[in-house]
Amino acid sequence: MARKNLYMGPRLKRVRRDLRLTQADMAADLDISASYVALMERNQRPVTAEMLLRLATTYRIDIADLAEGEAEETAGRLQAIMREPFFTDIDLPGIDIEDIAASYPGFSEAFLRLHTAHEKARESLAERHENSGEGDLDPVAEARTFLAERRNCFPALDDSAARLAPRLQDSAQMAAHIESEHGLQVKFVPPDAIRGALRFFDFHRRRVNINTWLGEPGRRFQLAVQIAALEQRAAIDAILQQSGIGSESGRLLADQALRSYWAAALVMPYMPFLETARRLRFDVEALSAAFEVSFEQAAHRLTTLQRPDAAGVPFFFLRIDAAGNVSKRLDGAGFRFARYGGACPLWNVHECFARPRELLLQRVELPDAKRFISIARTVELRSRGFGQPRLVRAVALACADEHLSELAYAQTLADMPFTPVGVTCRLCHRPRCHARSAPPIGREVLSDAYLKTTDPFDFATD
Repeated sequence: MARKNLYMGPRLKRVRRDLRLTQADMAADLDISASYVALMERNQRPVTAEMLLRLATTYRIDIADLAEGEAEETAGRLQAIMREPFFTDIDLPGIDIEDIAASYPGFSEAFLRLHTAHEKARESLAERHENSGEGDLDPVAEARTFLAERRNCFPALDDSAARLAPRLQDSAQMAAHIESEHGLQVKFVPPDAIRGALRFFDFHRRRVNINTWLGEPGRRFQLAVQIAALEQRAAIDAILQQSGIGSESGRLLADQALRSYWAAALVMPYMPFLETARRLRFDVEALSAAFEVSFEQAAHRLTTLQRPDAAGVPFFFLRIDAAGNVSKRLDGAGFRFARYGGACPLWNVHECFARPRELLLQRVELPDAKRFISIARTVELRSRGFGQPRLVRAVALACADEHLSELAYAQTLADMPFTPVGVTCRLCHRPRCHARSAPPIGREVLSDAYLKTTDPFDFATD
């Protein structure tokens, strides 16, 4: 049955968006009040025949296109969605859907956007499932989830390492411990002798080979990992039995992470490290010097200080290469990071490669309005010979801005403005971003027929 009144709020709003007009601009053009434009856009006032003609004449728009029923189109899309198997148990008659589309256009548009985003996410998951060959199990994600669920903190391993730490403080003491306790010979050998590896346990020769390229921090850490493999098998297996990890690859990655955790706890015992971190106000470079470890090792260890009875500042940790590939990530501090797709180029971790070895500080705000402090710097695996590979990566630590007063960087950061950073472009709905690489999922891209901005993508935001 034909409607007596014509409601075309969403269509009117789209016309205004395409023309890059404010409600006040349109009101002036049509010789009506801005509040009346707002009421028409919210379907609280009908568009009269006179107003329809005025719109068509003023903006040179085909009146047939203008008058086309927006609510009918929306209702049709909603009805198609409600026929999907996911919604079959919901009793929502067609007449009710039509009423929703006509009376609540804003809600209808929000629902359609969410459904579009959901469909794209399902397609993406299906594609990854098909290409991975591993079913639903992503071993890296399994291991990371396992660590995140425990806040990357394993008190039993910390306690075990702390008991040995007083007598295993350098590489010489660690080597002597391995030789006396396990009957293994420790040798520091050139990289070509172990095919460029950092460490090689030659089981048949009963020898632990350590790459001579490594400095003292690297030697200590690799020997500590070897001690963990030799002495902490039962403790690590007990933790893994409760991990819920389904894939063998995921279990191996978690096992590797736990051995490294124990090694870090030996080199940087929990309570001494926490007390020093508090005294130095979580200055990563100062901590690195105090414990004679690398910047990355100190940064990584900061993420583990989450014992309920003795906790430090919660940190998120990320390590990437110059191409943006993530080689290590430790979730924490509530900092959202895209599991798939590139991270935001406005985040200072990506600037590190242009300013090597310089500590970069930044205050960032995510799309959900949460604010964080980012501490970033390059780290380098140095070669010890001409023509040998040199690996440079960037490490970032992030903590909630509420912890600013606890950090050594507080004075520098205090007056620094917040940089709006997204999780990834497809999930970030911030308008007017010059760094955007793709429009956000579920947003309507605007035509550039009337206005072309400097942004790569313009999309509707109101």
